[in-house]
Amino acid sequence: NYEQKYAPDDKYKELSERSRIFQTYQDEATKFDVDMVENWRDGLDMLLVFAALFSAVVTTFVVQTCQSLRVDYAQVTTSLILRLIDVEVAISQGTLTDKLAQNTDPSLSFEAQSADLWVNGLWFTSLVLSLTTTLIAALTKQWINEYMILPSGTPRDRSRVRHFRLIGLEQWHVPLIIGLLPVLMHIALGVFFAGLVVFVCSL
Repeated sequence: NYEQKYAPDDKYKELSERSRIFQTYQDEATKFDVDMVENWRDGLDMLLVFAALFSAVVTTFVVQTCQSLRVDYAQVTTSLILRLIDVEVAISQGTLTDKLAQNTDPSLSFEAQSADLWVNGLWFTSLVLSLTTTLIAALTKQWINEYMILPSGTPRDRSRVRHFRLIGLEQWHVPLIIGLLPVLMHIALGVFFAGLVVFVCSL
């Protein structure tokens, strides 16, 4: 009962800096903000932990599979040594070596397989989506922390600052952004599993 909690205002001072209406507004707004922000924080904390672990897992896969997009110089070296042996055998037998000497650089004919391109493309996309989710979640948490900082001043000043911050949250669609972050994470998971299916089928 705010009529009992706060003293009545003097006549014609109902909108003064320390009037009952602004103190009541502050109490109600604080309750509303705490409930709203606590729900957001819990969801963002879980999302940040999951996104961080997921990004680490995807990075491990990407580090291994991206090697298939580059020339394997160990294999190239082995191939060149075998060609050199063929040339020496041909010389020792007195045969022509012109054909053997052609195209002695296997790296020139290297071309990544389509399955490797698809797998790496999907997993890199999944990693980018996961890191983007982490970045946006971290920025949103900072915004929420700034929103909850209690400003100094009279009850009327604090009420105005709080309302200004609430308008900023609505104009920047922060509730919508927080609601879309799990969707973005689900898309990253779906893309990763699609790449995993392609990877397993190409074995």
